[in-house]
Amino acid sequence: MGRAPAWRRAARLFTAPAATLDRAPLRWDLGFYLACLAFALPTALKSEFYGYRVWGNFATVAYALGALHSGWLLWSARKGRTPRGLLGSRWCGIAAVALLAMILPLLLLVIRRLTGVDWLITPFSWAAQPEVWVIERSADLLLHHGTPYVDVTALGRAPVVNDYTPYGPVMAVFGLPRALFGGTPLGDALTDARWMFALAAVACVLGTLKLLKWPKVPVGAAQLALACPLTALTWAVAGPDLAIVGLLVLACALAATGRAAWAGLVLALVVSAKLIVAPAAAVLAVFVLVRRAGHETGLDWPAVARFASALVATTAALHLPVYLVDPAAFVEHVFRFPLGMGVVRSPAASPLPGHLIAELGPVGQVAAFALVGAAAVAMVIWLVRRPPANGSGAVLRIAVGLGALILLTPATRYGYLVYPLVLLGAYLTFRAAEASTARPPRSSS
Repeated sequence: MGRAPAWRRAARLFTAPAATLDRAPLRWDLGFYLACLAFALPTALKSEFYGYRVWGNFATVAYALGALHSGWLLWSARKGRTPRGLLGSRWCGIAAVALLAMILPLLLLVIRRLTGVDWLITPFSWAAQPEVWVIERSADLLLHHGTPYVDVTALGRAPVVNDYTPYGPVMAVFGLPRALFGGTPLGDALTDARWMFALAAVACVLGTLKLLKWPKVPVGAAQLALACPLTALTWAVAGPDLAIVGLLVLACALAATGRAAWAGLVLALVVSAKLIVAPAAAVLAVFVLVRRAGHETGLDWPAVARFASALVATTAALHLPVYLVDPAAFVEHVFRFPLGMGVVRSPAASPLPGHLIAELGPVGQVAAFALVGAAAVAMVIWLVRRPPANGSGAVLRIAVGLGALILLTPATRYGYLVYPLVLLGAYLTFRAAEASTARPPRSSS
């Protein structure tokens, strides 16, 4: 018999066979959904953003169902019972979150957005977060002016935060469908940039699983990468970070399977969309170099040369045309504004450690940047002394590095923590794939 179609192999990843239930994972599941519920309920009741409240209402139901289902499975395990069929699977909670906390709120908010509240300084009316409008505008600017960045000093008025596009030029690609085919209610609904972010993220997940030969995805990995509130909320109200972290995971999978040049090209797309993930380049470069270490070939200098060449050439090709149109605007939007040095100060100020330390005054600002530097040095030492030997090792180091950067940078948002969370879920999946590959084949006798 031939191999099953790809979609059927993918579907089998999320099918748990009936077996005696283990209480330890079920306790984790129950605690996970209760913690998520503790995030979703206050969001529904207290958030200043309309989209957040809509998401919170849906998510509260989703996480409550997940907690109830996990509690029921735990009770059944204690009674020595093994529920059969779909309801006996730990994936039921994941499915509830995907449907109720991701797909349905996104659909509702896309339709609600047609009433036209973009660009208003009224957060309680926003059916999409400002990054969605800004990226769609950047695509229109790119089509008509050759750059997604406006000169904030030539607006004829005082610039405001939403005049900025704090992304690389690749991010504008996600807004191109709206710029090309929007303008009618149906066209606007179908080309909302959030659909493009979601499609890109899903495509990257499927591409990664295919490269890893369709491993069995651990439930914990799906909880961290898919069902956690930051992922579900970002999916419904914004979305760019999910597309970027999806591309980053795909680059890791390409590197892990020996496709160094392709890994460099995809990572160039990532860096050319959002600079926050640039540190991943150092980790993947070291990984590509040492991936074959221990075999007869030793360090793979040709592979790292292909990786670096693809990364540098693609990054230059994507940035230079936009930079040459208006160098000052490029620097203002991409570098000065995110660093808090622009004409308008970045509003990114979540109460994470780096921001809290920087708020203590000049000494606190110096201390915060010193901590970022210390974290960078620690990452370099980790890479040199214990370079990643496999894909999971590379993903783990990127997750830790980005997590430290997000926590310690003075101007940051808590939503960026979706990067290390998704990467930790990817780490568990890479580990499962590596364990499956290392396991000796079963005898046919």
